[in-house]
Amino acid sequence: MNYFLTIVFTCLAGSMLLPQVPVTAQQLNFTVIVNSERARTQDRDVFENMKTAFEQYLNGRNWTEDEFKPEERIKGNLLITINDMPQVGLFNATVQVQTLRPVYGSNYETLLFNFADRNWTFEYVESQPMEFNRFSYLNNITSLLSFYAYVALGLDYDSFSLRSGNPYFEIASNIVANAQQSPRPGWNQNPSDRRNRYWLSNDLYASQVMVPIRDAYYLYHRLGLDLLTTKPTEAYENILEALRKVAEANQVQPNSILTISFMDAKSDEVSKILKNAPLEIKQQAVEVLLKVDPNNSMKYNDILKG
Repeated sequence: MNYFLTIVFTCLAGSMLLPQVPVTAQQLNFTVIVNSERARTQDRDVFENMKTAFEQYLNGRNWTEDEFKPEERIKGNLLITINDMPQVGLFNATVQVQTLRPVYGSNYETLLFNFADRNWTFEYVESQPMEFNRFSYLNNITSLLSFYAYVALGLDYDSFSLRSGNPYFEIASNIVANAQQSPRPGWNQNPSDRRNRYWLSNDLYASQVMVPIRDAYYLYHRLGLDLLTTKPTEAYENILEALRKVAEANQVQPNSILTISFMDAKSDEVSKILKNAPLEIKQQAVEVLLKVDPNNSMKYNDILKG
């Protein structure tokens, strides 16, 4: 690997947010962490049981007929923060969902998806059956876990082949549609809350405006990061084009949840990688980034100092 790319990937690898723990899996290899400090209960075992049950559900199922080798399984983190426990067995929580993707020609894993689900209410009893049906709503636990399992698969497939995540985004969309009958928040078309599962699914599957961001996942990862060690000039050009795709969608629909999610995952990484790009690429990329993600302007302006 080129020396400067080794430095970039080494620095980035040190910035991953949560630990990875190998588990027996089918297509997914998720680590679940339950933060229960705010829960007022003496029964702390329920949270360890919850962690184990959720991990087994995500990692022990076949989510697709495609065969994955052990090293190909999609790594992810599910950080659940219990905000309130209004009664025994009922929990109000927020969920941080992250998925990782290996970068070809390196030992670096890029943060592919980073999403904060702020409103999850669910009922959990130890040893309860974890059942799921794609065509009907059964409960708010397996609906949410399954939704993010299919989003994780769809984005992973999109990052390797152009728009190949469609079959998985379709199932995620089915889950959202089925959950409309549920009184639980996060599933509905609420114009005042566009950071929820409904709008994420809409952006990934139904919205034509967001298609350029779907394309950006492929350009950035397969034709960008994966080529950095062999064709760096071409890779930087494709990363720039990916950012332009995000800007194209953002111009039509500013601050969509898919734009925010993409930049939440990539802002640190792209600011470090582009420091090694040709000056012209840097200048054009910074111009785009400042329009799409002005809150991180200081970070992006530093690219020109690299």
